[in-house]
Amino acid sequence: MESLYLLIPLSLALVAFSAWLLHWSVKNGQYDDVNGPGQAILMDDDAPAGTSEAAKEVPKPQK
Repeated sequence: MESLYLLIPLSLALVAFSAWLLHWSVKNGQYDDVNGPGQAILMDDDAPAGTSEAAKEVPKPQK
């Protein structure tokens, strides 16, 4: 019975710390873009064979 006097406050402190940690991570943008890093590795930055440096440049839209 005496162990409950220790375990209940410890478990409540653990739950409070976990809730604070989740709130902090959401507030600081840790979950803003969960798909971007996984898809970024699939993007190929290299130009296909036979293209020049000028062909890789994207023209700016005219106003």
